Amino acid sequence: MKKKNISWHEGKVEKENRQLLHNHKSVLVWFTGLSGSGKSTISVELEKALYEMGIHTYRLDGDNIRHGLNRDLTFSEEDRNENIRRIGEVAKLFVDAGVITLAAFISPFKKDRRFVRSLFSEAEFIEVYVKASIEECSKRDPKGLYNKVQMGEINNFTGIDSPYEIPESPELLINTEIQTIEESVKQIVHYLQNKRLL
Repeated sequence: MKKKNISWHEGKVEKENRQLLHNHKSVLVWFTGLSGSGKSTISVELEKALYEMGIHTYRLDGDNIRHGLNRDLTFSEEDRNENIRRIGEVAKLFVDAGVITLAAFISPFKKDRRFVRSLFSEAEFIEVYVKASIEECSKRDPKGLYNKVQMGEINNFTGIDSPYEIPESPELLINTEIQTIEESVKQIVHYLQNKRLL
């Protein structure tokens, strides 16, 4: 009943107009990987690098989003799915606004990442798999989460007692066990330049 009473209200300014105003294309750069792999760190440095190049960006981060928009969600599989669905829809709005959008989310399930990809044209979605072994992530443990898992304070933790499904064909693969943050950022910027998105 609800859907019957709503309709899309077209505007007079299109995504292409906003891109022209910004003087660059708009895309979603989706970082996926285990907790502690380096997703957020790289996205922060990439945002800074792009800003210094005069590129309009916005960064969406897993923890930050759960402080506001998704604060009502738990870490159950159902709520994790809803978390990613909402982020995909928000990212779509930012890309429509002509902004290069950086999203750093563990997003462990292939079906959820496929759903987000389906919201965009082929050229607008760039999946970046930030690779690091569970052993390395446990050593880094920047938020102390792996320690809490070992103490039995956290359940359903991705990579330990909840699965992480590795991307099969991401646009970019970054291995933070052998690449520095600077090298990782350069790799992504180079990709965006080669695709004539900047």
